[in-house]
Amino acid sequence: MSAPSRGDAVRVIPPGRPLGGRTTLPGSKSITNRALLLAALAPGVSRLSGALKSDDTRYMAQALQAMGVTVEEPDAERFTVRSDGRLRAAAAPLFLGNAGTATRFLTAACALADGEVVIDGDAHMRRRPIAPLLTALAALGVQAEAPTGCPPVTIQGRGGLEGGRVQIDAGLSSQYVSAVLMLAGRAEGPVELTLRGSDIGARGYVELTLAAMRHFGAEVDALSPSAWRVSPTGYRAVDLEIEPDASAATYFWAAGALTGGEVDVGLSPDAFSQPDAKAHALIAAFPHMPAEIEGSQMQDAVPTLAVLAAFNATPVRFIGVANLRVKECDRLAALATELSRVRPGLAIEDGDDLVIASDPALPSPEAPVRLATYADHRMAMSLALLGLKLDNIVIDDPACVAKTFPGYWDALRGLGVELA
Repeated sequence: MSAPSRGDAVRVIPPGRPLGGRTTLPGSKSITNRALLLAALAPGVSRLSGALKSDDTRYMAQALQAMGVTVEEPDAERFTVRSDGRLRAAAAPLFLGNAGTATRFLTAACALADGEVVIDGDAHMRRRPIAPLLTALAALGVQAEAPTGCPPVTIQGRGGLEGGRVQIDAGLSSQYVSAVLMLAGRAEGPVELTLRGSDIGARGYVELTLAAMRHFGAEVDALSPSAWRVSPTGYRAVDLEIEPDASAATYFWAAGALTGGEVDVGLSPDAFSQPDAKAHALIAAFPHMPAEIEGSQMQDAVPTLAVLAAFNATPVRFIGVANLRVKECDRLAALATELSRVRPGLAIEDGDDLVIASDPALPSPEAPVRLATYADHRMAMSLALLGLKLDNIVIDDPACVAKTFPGYWDALRGLGVELA
């Protein structure tokens, strides 16, 4: 079967046996897009190996090229970035699809461009909020406008950043913090960044950003758990080996748990630096997952855990997951809707919580059920796991996985899962 195209559907056939063997994960999207940007801001040549090649990283690479950075792809897992450390004003708007990392990170970085830059995305991205980031940038003297509070964004680049102090509201996304931190590494003076309030979406991703910045030569001091000082060191070109994607690993850990097998993803759970790897402990507890799961620090793993919870011995409530409403789609509403297509009431929204009415003996639908994916890669990959236990599960628009994991369906086939 060839790779599915947009508009196709895939039926997952229950394997009827424990899944085992080894699968190869793609590189981390989160680390790849951070590394691409930092390499572009570092004079010299940086070589990124183990990198993800997907829609999201391709949008980032193309945008950097449009701003005068040379990005080469020697093979399927490497980028070579050649830069003089400068960003030029792009001749046309930068289209970034629904790539949240690329959109937020470049919105900040374009303050360093030598003129106006417009950043835009698809219809989904035009509904994803960016106003808190623009408010933070304004405090640093960066002029950027988004009339709707979402992309498109127009940034008036001035070729540099003086430095200063800024408070940032990270309640909706940690990417706002990461975007300003990476920009701060190129400021002419020190930048002190403080969180406004204690809420921050997925703090572990800020740690990923800090680790990447330090690898590229930045000096960042933590003043407190909610404040950082970035010194005006700039960045230096370096090579980086990118670890596999932990969010992708959750699908295969769950596939093993659902079928009574075990899938080797090539890296032990405690070896990942990405926060979604914390989901492994919850997956390992299946079918006795806890009654309440706090998902704020492993947001991209929540769809995987929600599908697993459908077969748990007891009901599961997900809390701290309000931020899932502003991902590629409203994932709370989408999960509640699609899981309830399998059995009415299987999942419900309770405020900003998601409650799964677990059933270890959940029966297969009597007729094929086509589950919508909302053009959201994580919805497609997680909902497909239902088909490992239930017959008649059909996944709509399977090609949307190209956003972060183009080889997902081939990886399932490689474990012996039949797709029709």
